[in-house]
Amino acid sequence: MQIVAIDARDAFDPQLRGWGRYVRELVDALPERPDLEYHVIERGGRGPELLFEQVELPLRLRREQADLVHAPNCFLPLARPCMGVVTIHDLAFEVFPDDFSRRTGWKYRTFARRAARSAQRVICVSGYTAADVVRRYGVDEARVRIIPNAPSLPIGHDPLPGDGPYLLAVGDLRPKKNLLRLVEAFRLLRAEGLEHRLVLAGVDSGAEAERVRAAAGGEPVQLTGFLSDARLDALMRGADALVHPSLYEGFGLVLVEAMARGVPVVAARATALPETGGDAAEYFDPLDVGDMAAAIRRVVGDRARHDELARLGSLRAGRLSWAGSAALTVAVYEEMLL
Repeated sequence: MQIVAIDARDAFDPQLRGWGRYVRELVDALPERPDLEYHVIERGGRGPELLFEQVELPLRLRREQADLVHAPNCFLPLARPCMGVVTIHDLAFEVFPDDFSRRTGWKYRTFARRAARSAQRVICVSGYTAADVVRRYGVDEARVRIIPNAPSLPIGHDPLPGDGPYLLAVGDLRPKKNLLRLVEAFRLLRAEGLEHRLVLAGVDSGAEAERVRAAAGGEPVQLTGFLSDARLDALMRGADALVHPSLYEGFGLVLVEAMARGVPVVAARATALPETGGDAAEYFDPLDVGDMAAAIRRVVGDRARHDELARLGSLRAGRLSWAGSAALTVAVYEEMLL
């Protein structure tokens, strides 16, 4: 029996976000194996995270006689008593450093590079991220494995929002999410007679939120603040289309969440998004407000195109599962252990 330790702390955050969903779904889907024992690490120490990750965790791995540790969030212990696997979702902290606090950005840029270079295997959630890691960090591509995400937001039965048709965007208000340009595109569409409102599911306070409200110019743009899974699911199910204008994504999980609900997707032609969406999304240049508006118009203004994207999206999301991703992850473990 060999021991695989998994740093699953992010899965136990009360406000679950991308990495937390990833590790929660992965751990829940790991297949039982008579030759593998999983040690799921739910919480760290009382001090700084960095102290736990680079000092306390290696000591724990030694005590538990772990054969392998998997860090699903970049922060693999650099000095460790066993082999290591690290998952790198994206390198946004390299491309958009101003989206991160000084301390957080320093941590990512310092340790992600070293973790990728020291790991026996690097898991990336898309071919785009894998190529970025190889190019920026000089990682041998023979050590990199591509394992996609899958839908993870539970599909529920809460009533759908009323008050007429709406477009939905999901994400925080960091500049890389490009929501100001989406608001500008929405204003163009409203000037042409679009009856929809625009719902932005995410943070609703701070300077960036005020800029978004100012850019709306009186048009019906709603910022929801943080939502529970049930409320976000209902909001997504009721949308006429999901619009994702992000300038940088390592995968774009929200695309397949919408597709799983039969909601057409309109997305930026940027980074990993065309890889994730394939032929099941309408694309636009995220720096061109007019092109963004035209793409939205093609979907909400053409019922045949709208329904075709809904059908293609359902098929595409149906090909992704956490059982499949977990099986591929265990196969990575096996490469080193068996």
